[in-house]
Amino acid sequence: MYTLYSVLALAAVAIASPWFVYQALRYRKYVGSFSQRLGYLPVSFNVDGDRSIWIHAVSVGEVLTARPLIADLRKRYPELRLFLSTTTMAGQQLARRSVRDADAVFYFPFDVGFVVRRTLDLVKPRLFLMVETEIWPVLLRECQARGVRTAIVNGRLSSRSFPRYRLIRPFMRRVLGDIDRFCVQSEESGRRFIELGADPARVSVTGSLKFDSLGTPGTTRGRDRVLRYFRVAPSRPVIVAGSTMRGEEGHVLRAFRRVRATTPNALLLIAPRHPERFDEVEQICREDGWKTARRTDLAIDAEPRADIVVIDTIGELAALYQLGTVVFVGGSLVPTGGHNVLEPAVFGKPIIVGPHMDNFREIADACVAAGAIVRLDEPRQFEGVVVDLLSDPVQRARLGAAARALVEANRGAKDKTMAVIEALVQPAATSNVVPFRPIV
Repeated sequence: MYTLYSVLALAAVAIASPWFVYQALRYRKYVGSFSQRLGYLPVSFNVDGDRSIWIHAVSVGEVLTARPLIADLRKRYPELRLFLSTTTMAGQQLARRSVRDADAVFYFPFDVGFVVRRTLDLVKPRLFLMVETEIWPVLLRECQARGVRTAIVNGRLSSRSFPRYRLIRPFMRRVLGDIDRFCVQSEESGRRFIELGADPARVSVTGSLKFDSLGTPGTTRGRDRVLRYFRVAPSRPVIVAGSTMRGEEGHVLRAFRRVRATTPNALLLIAPRHPERFDEVEQICREDGWKTARRTDLAIDAEPRADIVVIDTIGELAALYQLGTVVFVGGSLVPTGGHNVLEPAVFGKPIIVGPHMDNFREIADACVAAGAIVRLDEPRQFEGVVVDLLSDPVQRARLGAAARALVEANRGAKDKTMAVIEALVQPAATSNVVPFRPIV
């Protein structure tokens, strides 16, 4: 089965090569990263061959989730180097800019035998951590052969992905057998891992690290720097549409037009999920007749004079949610699985999502049960709900307070996850001596 998987993986790389070339030429994606994906890391990456902890976070959301865990790993394991890998370019950019506790950041390798072995020879991990659901059979098998401990942290199996894995359950049972521990977000995800073949004794429900990754408003240094580009008057209503996908901007713009009919000074901030759509979304807004600006063109310490601002940056959306009078979290009006509602929840914002929250179902269900979000039954309800919320401050306050309370009540996953990690890899004895690393 592994042989078939390896053949298919190699074929997938070959078939995808023209797509990589197109993305590189059209969007400048993957330029300079392909060699790392083949396991060729810089000579200076781990020149002394130090043992390490390797954390893999596929994209922006996983990087944000992993940051507080990485900070604790640095304190708990000062004798080990910390390496962070990502799959996407956006995740890579955010990791390089904001994860200060990692010794190095690199692109995750293709899951092909010789590539994986080359990467492991350089990274030399004692522990390999996968954030959420990053299951790579060849890498996991090679880790087991080398005695590298492995764990999934913040693990989840969505209702969309679970049936696909179940189709290959005999193979998944062997793959999951190579994972030492599963730190999962919910009882449901734990049950799904066990049904696929995970040893129940290795599965722990630790909760969602996303709650711990949010920080506390007003206490994170530098987080609010982006707000200097949005000196918005307190009386000016602001709609934030975050992580929008193709097909959602039309709903957002129609709702905004209805809002502006009665509130002519309202401002819309719209953040496309994918950077390659920045130009497209700006054009959609302009063609709809709106005065549109891009975040990177705004003047510092000034109020935006545009009707709509397209957020064309990576990693700033979480802070910008605090500006919202009403917040819409995208990827949910169209069937793409939804996105993280906790980033606006920590600021106590009234949040609207569409019916398609499959990728975040546990969190969305908890929010609905707590009265912390408005989940629509169908997209056509969107305009009316936006207008109603903007005209009802009592309802906005009730939703926001419930959202903030939910976040505070669910913190603690980080400490539970660290306890599981310590059971796998014991820290070195406490010492006041700093490990020697030669200057290169």
